[in-house]
Amino acid sequence: MTWTSDTPPPRAAIRPAVWPRVAIRLSLLALVIFGGLALHLALRLIERPVFGPRRPLSSALTQGVCRLSVAILRLTLRIEGQPVSGRAALVANHSSWLDIFVLNAAIQVCFVSKAEVARWPGIGWLARATGTVFIRRDRREAVQHKDMLETRLRAGDRLLVFPEGTSSDGLRVLPFKTTLFQAFLSDGLRETLQIQPVSVTYLAPDGVDPRALGWWGDMDFGGHLLQVLAMPRAGSVRLVFHPALRVADYPDRKALALACEAAVRAGFGGGGLAGA
Repeated sequence: MTWTSDTPPPRAAIRPAVWPRVAIRLSLLALVIFGGLALHLALRLIERPVFGPRRPLSSALTQGVCRLSVAILRLTLRIEGQPVSGRAALVANHSSWLDIFVLNAAIQVCFVSKAEVARWPGIGWLARATGTVFIRRDRREAVQHKDMLETRLRAGDRLLVFPEGTSSDGLRVLPFKTTLFQAFLSDGLRETLQIQPVSVTYLAPDGVDPRALGWWGDMDFGGHLLQVLAMPRAGSVRLVFHPALRVADYPDRKALALACEAAVRAGFGGGGLAGA
């Protein structure tokens, strides 16, 4: 499923005077991402034999790359609440490709993402190298997806899931899908696992369409990236880390998903509208 809006997404022409800014920021972003990717691959050669599936060195590097990327984009990051520690997973609303950078800038996580992301230039390569779990939107593979998530959680990875299943315009929280929550209820996990809901709210710069940082429907990645780079400042993003929920306190995946969705809506600053 891909969420779409009745109103066309904002598209503003980039003025010639702004192109030098775009070029400088794009060059810096490429240097940080691809330089970080090369160093990440080298670190993984050390981590695999020493730490096994854990990623203590490369995860810290990924977080540093994301923090630098957020700074290059001139996006102000505001964090409320305390990111969870210990064995845990996180769930958040999804508005943009920017989510990957801002969330990883705040906490070291491995994302659960749709399989198409693996083919994106730049971000896709970075996602594969940093341990993203890719899933196909196919009900026939639900059991396989559940097993993959269980394996990573048992190995100690902190996974972050976008239960809406798609991104939106940043002005709403879409209903949470419950399928992936089943992995959290597996025997041996549900007794100790915590789930932390996270609300992600973007605020576009003054005078700019409030949906400018959202990325949805058939919007192309390259065009949206250039639009963000062209802004003098990309605005701000507010992350609210809610108190973690004990999985053992919920009887099934639907109850757990509803509790997480309610928490995310409560901390969302865009109105928390339900969308289709």
